Amino acid sequence: MKVLYFAWVRERIGVDCEEVSPPAAVGDVGSLVAWLKSRSEGHAEALGDPGRVRVAVNQEAVGPEHPVGPGDEVAFFPPMTGG
Repeated sequence: MKVLYFAWVRERIGVDCEEVSPPAAVGDVGSLVAWLKSRSEGHAEALGDPGRVRVAVNQEAVGPEHPVGPGDEVAFFPPMTGG
């Protein structure tokens, strides 16, 4: 699974993307976030408040219940602002 991080999410985690192999129990966005938060302090800090981070799976905005699998691309980014 390819995971992408944008803007301040990337800055806190320290990388812009990574290939990960979550355990079989990780089957949706919510469980992926919980697993990623356990990987480092940066992950925990960046993904700790779900209201501050948006998620897209295969370039489609989704919620925490959306399924994820090994071939997916998952992106984490801050909410967009108008202007």
